[in-house]
Amino acid sequence: MGVNQKTARLAGLIYFLIAITGIFSLMYVPSQLLVWDNPAETIENLKSSEFLFRLEILGELLCYLFFVILPLVLYKLFKDINKNVAVLMVVLVLMSVPISMGSVVHKFDVLSLLGEAGFLDVYNTAQIETQVMQAFQSYFKGILISQIFWGLWLFPFGYLVFKSGFLPKILGLFLMVGSVGYFIDFMGRVLCPDYNSLWISDYITIPASIGELGTCLWLLIMGIKISPTEPQNATGS
Repeated sequence: MGVNQKTARLAGLIYFLIAITGIFSLMYVPSQLLVWDNPAETIENLKSSEFLFRLEILGELLCYLFFVILPLVLYKLFKDINKNVAVLMVVLVLMSVPISMGSVVHKFDVLSLLGEAGFLDVYNTAQIETQVMQAFQSYFKGILISQIFWGLWLFPFGYLVFKSGFLPKILGLFLMVGSVGYFIDFMGRVLCPDYNSLWISDYITIPASIGELGTCLWLLIMGIKISPTEPQNATGS
Protein backbone atom coordinates (compact mmCIF):
# COMPACT_ATOMS: atom_id res chain seq x y z
CA MET A 1 0.00 0.00 0.00
CA GLY A 2 1.53 3.29 -1.09
CA VAL A 3 1.70 6.50 0.87
CA ASN A 4 -1.30 7.91 -0.97
CA GLN A 5 -3.49 4.94 -0.04
CA LYS A 6 -2.42 5.24 3.58
CA THR A 7 -3.16 8.97 3.54
CA ALA A 8 -6.57 8.36 1.95
CA ARG A 9 -7.54 5.73 4.50
CA LEU A 10 -6.29 7.89 7.36
CA ALA A 11 -8.40 10.80 6.07
CA GLY A 12 -11.39 8.46 5.83
CA LEU A 13 -10.86 7.24 9.39
CA ILE A 14 -10.59 10.77 10.81
CA TYR A 15 -13.64 11.84 8.79
CA PHE A 16 -15.54 8.85 10.19
CA LEU A 17 -14.59 9.81 13.76
CA ILE A 18 -15.83 13.34 13.08
CA ALA A 19 -19.11 11.94 11.77
CA ILE A 20 -19.64 9.66 14.78
CA THR A 21 -18.77 12.23 17.43
CA GLY A 22 -20.68 14.94 15.56
CA ILE A 23 -23.87 12.92 15.17
CA PHE A 24 -23.72 11.92 18.83
CA SER A 25 -23.04 15.38 20.27
CA LEU A 26 -24.81 17.67 17.79
CA MET A 27 -27.85 15.56 16.97
CA TYR A 28 -28.55 12.55 19.19
CA VAL A 29 -27.97 13.90 22.70
CA PRO A 30 -29.70 17.28 22.13
CA SER A 31 -32.73 15.41 20.76
CA GLN A 32 -32.86 13.43 24.01
CA LEU A 33 -32.35 16.29 26.46
CA LEU A 34 -33.51 19.60 25.00
CA VAL A 35 -37.17 20.60 25.04
CA TRP A 36 -37.22 24.20 23.87
CA ASP A 37 -40.83 24.94 24.86
CA ASN A 38 -40.48 23.31 28.29
CA PRO A 39 -37.46 24.57 30.28
CA ALA A 40 -38.51 22.64 33.37
CA GLU A 41 -38.46 19.35 31.46
CA THR A 42 -35.10 20.26 29.96
CA ILE A 43 -33.66 20.88 33.43
CA GLU A 44 -35.06 17.57 34.65
CA ASN A 45 -33.58 15.75 31.64
CA LEU A 46 -30.18 17.34 32.24
CA LYS A 47 -30.18 16.46 35.94
CA SER A 48 -31.28 12.87 35.38
CA SER A 49 -28.84 12.37 32.48
CA GLU A 50 -25.93 14.54 33.54
CA PHE A 51 -23.34 11.95 32.53
CA LEU A 52 -24.87 11.76 29.03
CA PHE A 53 -24.64 15.54 28.81
CA ARG A 54 -21.01 15.42 29.89
CA LEU A 55 -20.35 12.77 27.24
CA GLU A 56 -21.94 15.11 24.72
CA ILE A 57 -19.53 17.89 25.68
CA LEU A 58 -16.54 15.54 25.47
CA GLY A 59 -17.71 14.13 22.15
CA GLU A 60 -18.16 17.59 20.69
CA LEU A 61 -14.70 18.74 21.76
CA LEU A 62 -13.17 15.57 20.29
CA CYS A 63 -15.09 16.22 17.08
CA TYR A 64 -13.49 19.66 16.74
CA LEU A 65 -10.04 18.28 17.57
CA PHE A 66 -10.43 15.72 14.79
CA PHE A 67 -11.61 18.57 12.56
CA VAL A 68 -8.24 20.26 13.07
CA ILE A 69 -6.40 17.16 11.90
CA LEU A 70 -8.61 16.26 8.93
CA PRO A 71 -7.80 19.18 6.59
CA LEU A 72 -4.06 18.70 7.22
CA VAL A 73 -4.32 15.08 6.07
CA LEU A 74 -6.52 16.08 3.13
CA TYR A 75 -3.99 18.75 2.19
CA LYS A 76 -1.34 16.05 1.88
CA LEU A 77 -3.69 14.09 -0.34
CA PHE A 78 -4.74 16.96 -2.63
CA LYS A 79 -1.83 19.42 -2.63
CA ASP A 80 -0.62 18.28 -6.06
CA ILE A 81 -4.07 18.80 -7.59
CA ASN A 82 -4.15 22.51 -6.77
CA LYS A 83 -2.04 23.76 -3.90
CA ASN A 84 -3.78 27.14 -3.56
CA VAL A 85 -7.23 25.56 -3.37
CA ALA A 86 -5.92 22.99 -0.88
CA VAL A 87 -4.55 25.78 1.33
CA LEU A 88 -7.90 27.60 1.14
CA MET A 89 -9.66 24.42 2.24
CA VAL A 90 -7.38 24.11 5.28
CA VAL A 91 -7.77 27.79 6.25
CA LEU A 92 -11.57 27.69 6.10
CA VAL A 93 -11.71 24.62 8.33
CA LEU A 94 -9.27 25.99 10.89
CA MET A 95 -11.18 29.27 11.10
CA SER A 96 -14.26 27.40 12.32
CA VAL A 97 -12.62 25.49 15.16
CA PRO A 98 -12.04 28.33 17.70
CA ILE A 99 -15.62 29.53 17.17
CA SER A 100 -17.01 26.02 17.65
CA MET A 101 -14.93 25.31 20.75
CA GLY A 102 -15.75 28.72 22.19
CA SER A 103 -19.43 27.90 21.84
CA VAL A 104 -19.01 24.77 23.96
CA VAL A 105 -18.11 27.00 26.91
CA HIS A 106 -21.84 27.75 27.19
CA LYS A 107 -22.47 24.07 27.90
CA PHE A 108 -20.03 24.25 30.80
CA ASP A 109 -22.09 27.24 31.98
CA VAL A 110 -25.12 24.96 31.98
CA LEU A 111 -23.27 22.45 34.16
CA SER A 112 -22.40 25.25 36.58
CA LEU A 113 -26.02 26.39 36.74
CA LEU A 114 -27.14 22.86 37.53
CA GLY A 115 -24.48 22.43 40.21
CA GLU A 116 -24.69 22.87 43.94
CA ALA A 117 -22.47 25.94 44.20
CA GLY A 118 -23.47 28.30 47.01
CA PHE A 119 -23.56 31.39 44.82
CA LEU A 120 -26.49 29.88 42.91
CA ASP A 121 -28.70 30.26 46.01
CA VAL A 122 -29.57 33.80 44.92
CA TYR A 123 -31.46 32.37 41.91
CA ASN A 124 -34.92 30.88 42.09
CA THR A 125 -36.02 27.95 39.92
CA ALA A 126 -37.46 30.13 37.15
CA GLN A 127 -34.25 32.15 36.94
CA ILE A 128 -32.13 29.01 36.71
CA GLU A 129 -34.35 27.68 33.93
CA THR A 130 -34.12 30.97 32.04
CA GLN A 131 -30.34 31.13 32.30
CA VAL A 132 -29.94 27.51 31.20
CA MET A 133 -32.05 28.09 28.09
CA GLN A 134 -30.20 31.33 27.35
CA ALA A 135 -26.90 29.45 27.60
CA PHE A 136 -28.14 26.93 25.06
CA GLN A 137 -29.32 29.76 22.79
CA SER A 138 -25.89 31.39 22.99
CA TYR A 139 -24.28 28.03 22.21
CA PHE A 140 -26.39 27.51 19.10
CA LYS A 141 -25.73 31.05 17.90
CA GLY A 142 -22.02 30.30 18.04
CA ILE A 143 -22.57 27.05 16.14
CA LEU A 144 -24.55 29.01 13.55
CA ILE A 145 -21.50 31.22 12.98
CA SER A 146 -19.34 28.10 12.64
CA GLN A 147 -21.76 26.85 10.02
CA ILE A 148 -20.49 29.55 7.65
CA PHE A 149 -17.12 27.81 7.53
CA TRP A 150 -18.58 24.29 7.70
CA GLY A 151 -20.24 25.16 4.42
CA LEU A 152 -17.52 27.22 2.76
CA TRP A 153 -14.74 24.64 3.14
CA LEU A 154 -16.80 22.07 1.26
CA PHE A 155 -16.52 24.04 -1.99
CA PRO A 156 -12.71 23.86 -2.35
CA PHE A 157 -12.83 20.33 -0.97
CA GLY A 158 -15.45 19.35 -3.54
CA TYR A 159 -13.45 21.02 -6.31
CA LEU A 160 -10.35 19.03 -5.35
CA VAL A 161 -12.34 15.79 -5.23
CA PHE A 162 -13.86 16.56 -8.64
CA LYS A 163 -10.48 17.37 -10.20
CA SER A 164 -8.49 14.64 -8.48
CA GLY A 165 -9.17 11.79 -10.86
CA PHE A 166 -8.79 9.31 -8.01
CA LEU A 167 -12.19 9.90 -6.38
CA PRO A 168 -15.65 9.82 -8.02
CA LYS A 169 -16.55 13.18 -9.58
CA ILE A 170 -20.13 12.84 -8.33
CA LEU A 171 -18.90 13.15 -4.75
CA GLY A 172 -17.16 16.40 -5.64
CA LEU A 173 -20.38 17.73 -7.18
CA PHE A 174 -22.39 16.84 -4.07
CA LEU A 175 -19.81 18.58 -1.88
CA MET A 176 -19.87 21.78 -3.95
CA VAL A 177 -23.68 21.84 -4.14
CA GLY A 178 -23.74 21.05 -0.41
CA SER A 179 -21.48 24.03 0.26
CA VAL A 180 -24.01 26.33 -1.39
CA GLY A 181 -26.82 24.62 0.50
CA TYR A 182 -25.08 25.15 3.84
CA PHE A 183 -24.67 28.85 3.12
CA ILE A 184 -28.31 29.21 2.06
CA ASP A 185 -29.30 27.42 5.28
CA PHE A 186 -27.16 29.85 7.28
CA MET A 187 -28.75 32.89 5.60
CA GLY A 188 -32.22 31.45 6.11
CA ARG A 189 -31.65 30.99 9.84
CA VAL A 190 -30.36 34.55 10.17
CA LEU A 191 -33.00 36.27 8.04
CA CYS A 192 -36.14 34.21 8.68
CA PRO A 193 -37.37 33.80 12.29
CA ASP A 194 -39.63 30.85 11.37
CA TYR A 195 -37.10 29.21 9.06
CA ASN A 196 -37.39 25.84 10.82
CA SER A 197 -41.05 25.66 9.79
CA LEU A 198 -40.18 25.97 6.09
CA TRP A 199 -39.85 22.77 4.02
CA ILE A 200 -36.50 23.86 2.64
CA SER A 201 -34.88 23.67 6.09
CA ASP A 202 -35.32 19.87 6.07
CA TYR A 203 -33.68 19.32 2.69
CA ILE A 204 -31.18 22.09 1.92
CA THR A 205 -28.22 20.41 3.64
CA ILE A 206 -28.89 16.90 2.30
CA PRO A 207 -26.43 17.23 -0.64
CA ALA A 208 -23.67 18.14 1.84
CA SER A 209 -24.50 15.11 3.99
CA ILE A 210 -24.43 12.81 0.96
CA GLY A 211 -21.15 14.29 -0.25
CA GLU A 212 -19.42 14.18 3.12
CA LEU A 213 -20.61 10.72 4.16
CA GLY A 214 -19.96 9.35 0.69
CA THR A 215 -16.44 10.77 0.57
CA CYS A 216 -15.73 9.59 4.10
CA LEU A 217 -16.78 6.02 3.37
CA TRP A 218 -15.08 5.95 -0.04
CA LEU A 219 -11.77 7.06 1.44
CA LEU A 220 -12.09 4.67 4.37
CA ILE A 221 -13.23 1.58 2.44
CA MET A 222 -12.19 2.03 -1.19
CA GLY A 223 -9.17 4.28 -0.81
CA ILE A 224 -8.15 6.02 -4.02
CA LYS A 225 -7.65 4.90 -7.60
CA ILE A 226 -4.01 4.88 -8.60
CA SER A 227 -2.93 4.43 -12.19
CA PRO A 228 -0.98 1.18 -12.70
CA THR A 229 1.68 3.14 -14.56
CA GLU A 230 2.39 5.67 -11.81
CA PRO A 231 4.37 5.02 -8.61
CA GLN A 232 2.31 4.21 -5.54
CA ASN A 233 3.70 7.23 -3.70
CA ALA A 234 3.57 9.64 -6.64
CA THR A 235 1.43 12.23 -4.95
CA GLY A 236 1.63 11.12 -1.38
CA SER A 237 5.20 11.97 -0.57
